[in-house]
Amino acid sequence: MYHELTLVTCPRESIARPCSLSTFGRAILVIVIAACALLLSCENAPTIWKAEARSPDGLWLASVRTMQHGGFGSAGIINSVYLKRTNSSHPQMEILEIFSDGTGAAHPYVLDDANVGGTINLAMKWIAPSHLEVTYTGPAEVSVQVAQYGGIDISVRDVSPGKTAASH
Repeated sequence: MYHELTLVTCPRESIARPCSLSTFGRAILVIVIAACALLLSCENAPTIWKAEARSPDGLWLASVRTMQHGGFGSAGIINSVYLKRTNSSHPQMEILEIFSDGTGAAHPYVLDDANVGGTINLAMKWIAPSHLEVTYTGPAEVSVQVAQYGGIDISVRDVSPGKTAASH
């Protein structure tokens, strides 16, 4: 009923064929596995909310796409706002990106009107044909912000209670 446990050690002279990974080798292996996990968690993040707002003169289209990322250490919600001229074949331009933690989605990982505002109550409003205002409630972090694009002024405001500062 007893099993013998035999301890096998590698002789220090065994240079041609090491018995185990070195500390450096283990570190590289861990880094490669972590990088692969991070890259895989970023792929195919589902859109959970999207909306559009046309400028009063009809020449510009503002759109927002909210994507929910999941995974160890990379969970979060990214709201990306884009501008596109309606009478041009040029692609849309990202003018704003706001990151918030992964909580608060009414229907996580699903495109649904219940996720309106992308968990930060994001709203786009054309103040004039050349002025787009984007508002949101925190906590959130603005990671990309363009103040003007194609003659359009873009203002961004955190309208959380107690906040009064606007960025432009």
